[in-house]
Amino acid sequence: MLGTGILLLPALAVEVAGPASVVAVALVLLASVPLAATFAALATRYPDAGGVATYVRRALGPTAARATGYWFFFGVCVGTPVVALLGAEYVVAMVGGDGPLVYVVAAVLLVPPFATNAVGLRLAGPVQLALTGGLVAIVVVVAAAAAPAAQTAHLTPFLPHGWAGVGAAVSLYVWAFAGWEAVTHVAGEFRDPRRTIPRATAAALVVVGAAYLALQWVTVTALGPAAASSTVPLLDLVDLRLPSAARVAVAVVAAVVTLGVLNAYVAAFAKLGASLGRDGDLPRWLEPGGEAGGVPRRALVVVGALATGYLALAVATGGDLGPFVLVHTSCMVAIYGTGVVAALRLLRRGTPGWWAALAACVLVVGLLVLAGAHLLVPAALGGVAVVVGLVRSRLRRLGATHPQAPDGPPRATRVQRPRQDSNLQPTD
Repeated sequence: MLGTGILLLPALAVEVAGPASVVAVALVLLASVPLAATFAALATRYPDAGGVATYVRRALGPTAARATGYWFFFGVCVGTPVVALLGAEYVVAMVGGDGPLVYVVAAVLLVPPFATNAVGLRLAGPVQLALTGGLVAIVVVVAAAAAPAAQTAHLTPFLPHGWAGVGAAVSLYVWAFAGWEAVTHVAGEFRDPRRTIPRATAAALVVVGAAYLALQWVTVTALGPAAASSTVPLLDLVDLRLPSAARVAVAVVAAVVTLGVLNAYVAAFAKLGASLGRDGDLPRWLEPGGEAGGVPRRALVVVGALATGYLALAVATGGDLGPFVLVHTSCMVAIYGTGVVAALRLLRRGTPGWWAALAACVLVVGLLVLAGAHLLVPAALGGVAVVVGLVRSRLRRLGATHPQAPDGPPRATRVQRPRQDSNLQPTD
């Protein structure tokens, strides 16, 4: 939850909403409460590694699950070059250099995650936890140091772009608050998920919310309108009060965290690609390596091609990350939509988790409205999922009608393996 969003989102939010961007952060935090509670309830009641796609398949059927997978694989993947470019901006700002160097550094930052995933390496949980702890420390130090430079004059005009600007900032900040569904994938790893997951979720809400609210506040009040044009707002805040050594520390942590986030991204996308190949939602050529402990190298190749293509598109559009962030977040909101609807069908009616899911449904509808034209991307991917389902049904019917080729040996019949989620049962 607390990752690369701190590197640029405060500046992007000021650009579209001005000082009212603080309200946008508060609104997204409030919307996160029922979302986080919903996925915590699903994780504690139905611990399964398949996560949201498992719940959607069980509650809404294969087409909705296929669309959810496509939104992750093709839509959320748009965020990969954003992460690389965010880290590159801080590295270049530290060492000095011109704009084109940012693209070169971003391309270089994409290489290690693919290399480590190709040999089956993963960033260890304790290391990732240490990096996140470092991020929290940086936010605290930077916010505390910049606070004396705050000026209330920077709060006016409070709504320079109206409430439409606040809505745009909310859509941007979904990037930072997207991730509550991640706990559903690892719920089975906890010794006592019923006790641990709700506490961990509550702690995350408090820490992440306080961090982003504090950072947005000092960005607005200390940097003022200049924040809107900043590509490295954390470094600009550091320059207000802290020595140059702190600037180096922030840039180094930004680069390291970028690598950690990209490592997680690439691993998740590759495994997802292999599972989509296994289920026939993508070419079966992608299936190898999707099993536990396997290395999905073929899927890695496809993910690498997607990431390269998206990075090339970002370079061609002059490095404007706003549209990429909005496409990423619109796909995440679509995933949340199917997830919370599935929760309404899976959780026991009238329980706290069910009520949280009901509230989350209302909030997700609001986020979908705010996504606006960017919903065309998940809508198109959803259309592809429907077409793929129709084609597969047609081919199955043809296979049943013509089980044998006219002039050849009988066709091999593939044995349908039972889905892992077919026996998904609540822990209680």
